[in-house]
Amino acid sequence: MHITIRQLQVFEAVARRLSYTRAAEELHLTQPAVSMQVKQLEGSVGLPLFEQMGKKIYLTQAGDVMLVHARTIMQHLASAAEEMNDLRGVDSGRLRIAIASTVNYFATQLLATFAREHPAVEIFLDVTNRESLLSRLEDNIPDLVLMGKPPVDMDLVSESFMDNPLIMIAAPDHPMVKQREITLADLAQEHFLVRESGSGTRAAMERFFSEQSFEYRKGMELTGNEAVKQGVEAGLGLAIVSAHTVEQELTLKRLVALKVQGLPIMRRWYIAHRRGKRLSVTAKAFRRFVLDTGVRDA
Repeated sequence: MHITIRQLQVFEAVARRLSYTRAAEELHLTQPAVSMQVKQLEGSVGLPLFEQMGKKIYLTQAGDVMLVHARTIMQHLASAAEEMNDLRGVDSGRLRIAIASTVNYFATQLLATFAREHPAVEIFLDVTNRESLLSRLEDNIPDLVLMGKPPVDMDLVSESFMDNPLIMIAAPDHPMVKQREITLADLAQEHFLVRESGSGTRAAMERFFSEQSFEYRKGMELTGNEAVKQGVEAGLGLAIVSAHTVEQELTLKRLVALKVQGLPIMRRWYIAHRRGKRLSVTAKAFRRFVLDTGVRDA
């Protein structure tokens, strides 16, 4: 097979996005150019890598196999480039960061401060929920991730850097706002707004309720922190969220933190990467920056 690195790069982008259009936008190419690269790769392989059903495209069995090899080859090439840069004492200047969506409320400020101190660094930021974040880690796509407690069944190197208290919020006119102490039994008739399946915050909330033998009433499932906050503000129910996500709303008194026994749920934020991954000079600098910033803010 005669395969070029460019063909593999284009194929991986299409496979990840499952869209020729979005892959073209990401790679700053025209859609016909992306289609041509994929067709040339399919010609070399001798098998179709994608199949179209309606308006959507899907990987074929051959595409699944080729994607594994394409990512392995690109990871080896990236590692080789980073090792050469390390030997020359040169910073690669590229940083691939994936963060849990809840982290985004303070991570953007972290990244802005780091970028001011390292203006030559090109930062690629991926914001997603915990489930997708773990999938990206499994595929070894990001250099580093910022997330809640990493799973024990993944071979990761992780360090905590900041508290992540989970609190219960309500609309300002909720009857329980004036109560000095609220038990879970008092909440038996309340409806709770919850994040989508795969959210770390939802998992922590359900684990807490289970440990307390409390069966909560799910009022609505919403995607993302903003939707949950807006739903609570509108009086649709209560919610448990990271305190970091509601700092502004609490200050403006658009939301209120309830005084519930057993809360806040104290968690930590972690910075992590795959064990054995060779971090670039840039990634090492960002890791040190995050850990030092967490210590200063503690």
